[in-house]
Amino acid sequence: MSKIAIIVDSSSYIPKDQLKKHHIYVIDNPIIFGETIYHEFNWPVNADFYQQMATTPIQPTTSQPAPGDFEAAFQAAKDDGYKQALVITLSSGFSGTFLNTSAIASSHSDIDIHVWDSRIACLGAGNQALLAAYLAEKGIGIDEILSKLQILRSRTGVFFVVDSISHLQRTGRLSGGQALVAGLLNIKPILNINTNKQGKIDAVAKTRKMSGAWRYIEKHFAKIADNYQRAGWPMRVSILDADNPELADAWLKRAEKRWPEIIFERGIIGPLVGVHIGGKAVGLIWAEDYKRLED
Repeated sequence: MSKIAIIVDSSSYIPKDQLKKHHIYVIDNPIIFGETIYHEFNWPVNADFYQQMATTPIQPTTSQPAPGDFEAAFQAAKDDGYKQALVITLSSGFSGTFLNTSAIASSHSDIDIHVWDSRIACLGAGNQALLAAYLAEKGIGIDEILSKLQILRSRTGVFFVVDSISHLQRTGRLSGGQALVAGLLNIKPILNINTNKQGKIDAVAKTRKMSGAWRYIEKHFAKIADNYQRAGWPMRVSILDADNPELADAWLKRAEKRWPEIIFERGIIGPLVGVHIGGKAVGLIWAEDYKRLED
């Protein structure tokens, strides 16, 4: 067993077999439909959440996990013999989870808890957690793990396109580029998150169709891929969808054909993130391959 427990919130969407393999603890995020509180793991099939979201008259909201949920994860780690823990949260740029976790962690003296702001979500955060887990399993200390996470985070980025801007407007998660999309109907906003700044969601372009979004992303990602290749950073890219698997699979095929040297994988945009961006969204998260940083 490693000396450091790795804890994530459920919006990292790490596959369950990987959670089990690396003994990663999960704090399950609440999803609120009216007066009913669910959690992300209530929807083992991702499409079920989006079906419920599309058919209910009450649109869901999100909340940070309760203090007791954090305490339960910390206690589980202590019960399993850990003296240190590393908690990796979704971006503080659109969630208070990082600050809340930091405050709760500071009150513990019987376990040394470090909290890391991934400045992203989904597998962008999940791959940071997997890197930390691999390093912890090798006996690497917390300072070196945090140093490696800093490198990975700085080399992580995302483009994603949403089917409608309405959910981001409803939940107030769009921090920049409002003028780009304000007042426009039937558009597909293209957004990104800068992990080298505050990890906030910004609108960078707009298109009328999803096909136009891919053309924009392909053009701009090509420049990024060239820069990573020149720097000697092999890439791992996750293509994600919010109940839009056919389109995401099509993006994957096109990307694999154009960039055969890059590792591509599929992932999901789960309920917590889906509340804010809505169904049918598709995204592309790129980073230096975290497995390269294990050495």
